[in-house]
Amino acid sequence: MPLYLLSDDHPELFPPPARADKSGLLAVGGDLRPERLLAAYSQGIFPWYSEGDPILWHSPNPRFVLEPANLHVGRSLRKAMNKRPYDVRYDTAFERVIAACAQVPRPGQDGTWITDDMQRAYVTLHTLGFAHSVEAWAGDTLVGGFYGVSLGAAFFGESMFALAPDASKIAFATAVERYREWGFHFVDCQVETEHTARFGAEHWPRPRFLAALGRALKEPTRRGSWS
Repeated sequence: MPLYLLSDDHPELFPPPARADKSGLLAVGGDLRPERLLAAYSQGIFPWYSEGDPILWHSPNPRFVLEPANLHVGRSLRKAMNKRPYDVRYDTAFERVIAACAQVPRPGQDGTWITDDMQRAYVTLHTLGFAHSVEAWAGDTLVGGFYGVSLGAAFFGESMFALAPDASKIAFATAVERYREWGFHFVDCQVETEHTARFGAEHWPRPRFLAALGRALKEPTRRGSWS
């Protein structure tokens, strides 16, 4: 499959996701300006690359997706949530959350894909009201959470971290329950992880995901601070 080089002059232009290779890699180059990032997400595409590499754009097939109505919270986690060990907050520490996600060591990964440029780009999206953090606090201490991008009735999860038992899990489950109340259609988990699989996420073929994305984008975006 050919690898597409993005134009610097037209940040909204991407090749069709169906042209991605087997790994999901679709295009290279461009930049991380807000216009390009928002155009990418609206077409089922996201950036994922390592420090020192060119920007790589992906659209995996299948996609790992969680519908809020299908959220599964295991008995032990529900028991922990009922004890309310953490205060779950929204958009009160976005920069700290994305920095923590970049710093937490992950099995099988050497370094992080959340580069300094990525952090700056998503902080800008947060300032514009499109990127959000969900945080678990133990008193005045940030102990877990995650961040992502919201467009229409879709939430695109990016990364999470935990510095205390079940902190990111409780933040995620609490947030998805709220997304259900808000009428969100789905949470895009991008690729399978053990955590999101336990919560009930499932593989969707790319055509199904893109069709659902199209429907979600017809809904108004819950833009601005969620705090």
